[in-house]
Amino acid sequence: MRLRPPSLACLASLAAFGIVAVAWPALAKNYGQQGAVFAIIEPDVLTMIEAKLRAAEASGKIAAMNKDLAKRTTAKVKRPAPVAGIVTATAPRSWTYDPTITVGDDIRDSKGTLIIPRGRRINPLDTVGLRQSLVFLNGDDPAQVAWALKSTTQLNAKLILIAGSPFDQMKAAQRRFYFDQGGELTGKFGIRAVPAVVEQAGRVLKVTEVVVPSARGKGGQS
Repeated sequence: MRLRPPSLACLASLAAFGIVAVAWPALAKNYGQQGAVFAIIEPDVLTMIEAKLRAAEASGKIAAMNKDLAKRTTAKVKRPAPVAGIVTATAPRSWTYDPTITVGDDIRDSKGTLIIPRGRRINPLDTVGLRQSLVFLNGDDPAQVAWALKSTTQLNAKLILIAGSPFDQMKAAQRRFYFDQGGELTGKFGIRAVPAVVEQAGRVLKVTEVVVPSARGKGGQS
């Protein structure tokens, strides 16, 4: 008597009752090996990277890269990238800047006590005044530098460059210079030309772009 393979319906019934271990060797066929078999060789990525780093270190390449990076970093610190879009003032311009802000969220102390409620408008000048004027100038323009040094002192003004090297200026003038990194301050005040002076006028700040006669017609920043 020849055995027939169980029907699909029969298999479904067996599976429904948990009888799933059905040995059915007659349905399995060994096709043998088809074609050539090759071993999978996958190099360790970390090992490869480590080997390359060792080779670069042995050849002095890493030391050269570190030296170049240090050199470029030092140069960038001593002479930051110029603020884009700032030119030399060729006509006087003046306006006011209101530093008042609106508090977005309640401000509380460590105990949860409300200090400043959300929505309140605060003017920083009511608490802390601007004791020193902010003078923005192009450090690569000798006329602007000379004007700033002659018209201000260390006590009444802070000199802020939008181009040039603050370190070179400090060394030459024996006075502290700053730099408007990324044009954050000039952008906030709306300054488009230098020299420019920011000073307090009551509860607002007065911003003035000044024309230096000897610098007239020169481009402050290309």
